[in-house]
Amino acid sequence: MNLTSVFPHPIIQGPTAGGNNTPAQIAAVSNAGALGSLACSLLSPAAMREQTAQIRALTDKPFCLNFFVLETPRPDPADIAQAAEWLKPLWSSLGWSELPTPAKWCEDFAAQFEALIELRPAVASFTFGILSAEQIQRLHDAGIVVIGTITHAEEAVAWQGRGADAVIASGTESGGHRGTFIGAQEDATLKTFELLPQIVAAVDIPVIAAGGIMDGADIKRALNMGAQAVQMGTAFLVTDESAINPHYKQRLLTAGDHPTRLTRTFSGRYARGLVNRLMRELEPVEAQLPPYPVQNALTTPIRAEAAKRGDTELMSLWCGTGVARARPMPAAKLVETLLSEMNAA
Repeated sequence: MNLTSVFPHPIIQGPTAGGNNTPAQIAAVSNAGALGSLACSLLSPAAMREQTAQIRALTDKPFCLNFFVLETPRPDPADIAQAAEWLKPLWSSLGWSELPTPAKWCEDFAAQFEALIELRPAVASFTFGILSAEQIQRLHDAGIVVIGTITHAEEAVAWQGRGADAVIASGTESGGHRGTFIGAQEDATLKTFELLPQIVAAVDIPVIAAGGIMDGADIKRALNMGAQAVQMGTAFLVTDESAINPHYKQRLLTAGDHPTRLTRTFSGRYARGLVNRLMRELEPVEAQLPPYPVQNALTTPIRAEAAKRGDTELMSLWCGTGVARARPMPAAKLVETLLSEMNAA
């Protein structure tokens, strides 16, 4: 297939979970001829329905719903107690006598999947795992284009073999979570423009480049190397319609050469963000922390309280390595700017 038959311009606004995407942002991107994406990974089916309805009230153009492919965990209580103890310097610094116990570890992916079939967006994208051929067939039967996130060639071949329509080749520069699902996350070390040609050679389906892509010249380079489109998360995080915490946005806009790095400390899965106190304090025990979504659920109340207090040292400041080149403007204006830069390049 050709992705331009779904959305005219080769730009996908990357989904950014945690309430950072807004229906207004997604609609603005899609109305500008790119593909807006709603991060549904942390949304209940009811919230998915509500936000999808809000998007549809603002646009009749295609948009994407994005998900984490997850099994609901049943962690050992002793492991939870140990993790809470490792987190104690952080939660006690907030004045708490104990770490709040999460009501649940994650949303039920099976329930989200049924809601997705019901909502029938033009596109659905997935990360952290892979769908079965039967699930992909059900999405196709509902008229939904299926895109899988990959970090190396074996994963791309696996998605193609299951029937996916396209893959997102996510280089290590990408902000937020890594999508590795075959092999160790730390072994997926290729940067975007190292990974892209390998994936284009490995599969016959369209490849979307992601990671460190911040302007039209970057997009042109990706297209010249065989990508059909790019996915850009960090660039859209600072747009006017993004709902990220104002203190977080300010950190991104003033990041300069402040380092980013991949860390398991916040969520138990490698993700890239600006280095801060939480990352540094948990670094000695990083390898022992519970996997996603358990660690993510355990740190959520700490991060939420830090956000209320404007304390960015205890917030997850997800962003890619290109954050210093992020430009604040309305989302539609960013799409227009990227296209004119792409054409100039």
